[in-house]
Amino acid sequence: MIIKHAKIYTPRHTFEEGDLFIREGRIVPFAQPEAGEEVLDAKGAYALPGLVDIHFHGAMGKDFCDGTEAIQTLADFEASKGVLAICPATMTFSEEILNGVMDAAAAHRNGKGADLVGINMEGPFISPKKVGAQNPEYLHPADVGMFRRLQKRANGLIKLVDVAPEEPGALESIAHTCTSYDTACAAFDAGATHMTHLYNAMPGITHREPGPIIAALERGAEVELITDNVHIHPAMVRFTFRTFGDDHVILIADSMMACGLPDGQYSLGGQAVTVKGPRATLTEQPGTIAGSATCLYDCMKRAVLEMGVPLESAVRAASETPA
Repeated sequence: MIIKHAKIYTPRHTFEEGDLFIREGRIVPFAQPEAGEEVLDAKGAYALPGLVDIHFHGAMGKDFCDGTEAIQTLADFEASKGVLAICPATMTFSEEILNGVMDAAAAHRNGKGADLVGINMEGPFISPKKVGAQNPEYLHPADVGMFRRLQKRANGLIKLVDVAPEEPGALESIAHTCTSYDTACAAFDAGATHMTHLYNAMPGITHREPGPIIAALERGAEVELITDNVHIHPAMVRFTFRTFGDDHVILIADSMMACGLPDGQYSLGGQAVTVKGPRATLTEQPGTIAGSATCLYDCMKRAVLEMGVPLESAVRAASETPA
């Protein structure tokens, strides 16, 4: 196939009009037209790289922690939305429950959906004061032995582990935290490089208590951003792109099982969730946001159309940077 006259996202992080030659399912440079091949005129349309979601929990009534069947459902749904690589997130559960999740992920063989390229372990090593929509019943102190056992079962698929660095033995990562600026800096110095859903479930910025967000900025960390227009005000999204840069911002969906389905009652990590429009909240705690009901592609669109983020920056933050 030849896709002609598309606005192609380039390695220079710009859109330039050109042609894409596809041979045996792959884009190849500088090919010659072949007799009888399909030609698609994409004049006025954009050609985007496949998106990469490194933090979401579910969609289409399935949660990643549901196991084998759920993973393919999620992979197929994500691919239908232009997301071609996924690193879904677990919830805060016991090691016994997480064992089953890791076994299912290790056994997964993709049919036609997005590639399962990793696991994001969101909990159980988080702060009891910043659990958000996680289940406090299963909180666990940071435990290297537990992680190694889970990683072995997952065949090395765990790529991210969310940890509150102020908790004992947990200085290597930052998420769901009450950490101070100084402790956050110590965590980055110890090897942390990543901030889970920036602004959510962590202290904010004040002039005397700069907190972990400023520490992340000064240490050059990559930061996740949920741009569903529920979790973060558009002005803060623009602020984050201007300060951190699109090479350090990672757009995520943080979607739960209601994504792709109508409003109603769902669950997340064993807790009841009510979904109305784009907002998902714990049924018993309506003031607590419980993930999103928006896929990564739509989060990227909202960032551009509703929040004023340049298209090139939003695409980079939803594809190249998370990759």
